Amino acid sequence: MCRLFVLREGAYALFLCVLFLSNPVSAASSPLSTAYLVSGNLTASRNGCKPLQAPILINGILNPLSNGTIDGGRPRNIQLTEKVSEIGFSQTIEVSAPIFEARSEFQHIQIYRSSHFGKVLVLDDVLQITERDGDSYNEMMAHMPMMAHPAPKKVLIIGGGDGYVLSEVLKHPSVEHVDHVDLDEGVIKACEKYFSWGSAWADPRVKLRIEDGALFVRNAPKGFYDVIVQDSSDPYGDDNEILPSSVLYSSEHFSHLYDALSENGVLNFQAESLAIPSDVNGILDWRDLLLNEAKFGDVRYGTVSIPTYPTGQIGFLLCSKNKETALMNEEKMAIVRERFLEIVKSGKTTTYYHPRLQKSSFDIPLAFGKKIYGESFDFFD
Repeated sequence: MCRLFVLREGAYALFLCVLFLSNPVSAASSPLSTAYLVSGNLTASRNGCKPLQAPILINGILNPLSNGTIDGGRPRNIQLTEKVSEIGFSQTIEVSAPIFEARSEFQHIQIYRSSHFGKVLVLDDVLQITERDGDSYNEMMAHMPMMAHPAPKKVLIIGGGDGYVLSEVLKHPSVEHVDHVDLDEGVIKACEKYFSWGSAWADPRVKLRIEDGALFVRNAPKGFYDVIVQDSSDPYGDDNEILPSSVLYSSEHFSHLYDALSENGVLNFQAESLAIPSDVNGILDWRDLLLNEAKFGDVRYGTVSIPTYPTGQIGFLLCSKNKETALMNEEKMAIVRERFLEIVKSGKTTTYYHPRLQKSSFDIPLAFGKKIYGESFDFFD
């Protein structure tokens, strides 16, 4: 997915710097498919453009910016525009200046504030989550696999450093232990402080592991986890450019995930958008690897509506180790409804996920159904 980010302040039209054109960054610091344009007074920059106030890291603690105003106390007015060059698409969110900014060992971390979307997390210039619509993606990433499993006790989360998926997984009373593996402690510290679900890591059932997710899974005990959620970034950039996260989409990694799951284990991972041709090709390739090399019994593509992601839609691949686990008959749906009501009664309800989505989220347009599942795609059932 090729992305171009543009930052504009107020009505100023003079671009002060164009990043990536004269001084490219390395893959370690940013997705190479993303570019940054800045206008007006600089509020966030890199590659030679001087920021208003340099983000700093002291003893591993991320330090916020002092305020979100310019001289005279006038609030900053910035536009974050994400462009997908492959399909000629762009969308813009208006935000304040960063209320937090830091550069961790791995990436540039910013948190903005939007009058409509609330706080907005941006990593290496790519929007990750907003308070208003973060529920859709994260609730579906968490509850779809949790409800697919009859009684999930041990859960592994790879990535998802914002903590939202973790907070949703913990709503299930059957959960006894969660390993949360993320490479960047800086993101976790920022989200722990600035987002309402940031207390999730304090739950005694959670073991936070700051390490490489692929390496962790490779060494994980076989058959240990009932549910694995992989909330990772895009594996490819512009012109199929390979990004560091691509290792989490490899045949070898999928096989390690399969091995780490219990007999009725379920895997769920981020699987891009139906509106972008290269993403659809990725879905086809990953599903083939999962079924034919990793040997999952069932792999289905589900869809999520989320306004702040490019094209307003993203998907996931729900993978069941045992094909029978994936079958959602009326008996199983009755159990899902009962478990959901238990969550609601505990005061930990959802705002996007509900039991009917356990089946209907897999209802995708006919053309894509045939492309992903072939002519065997059943559009009557």
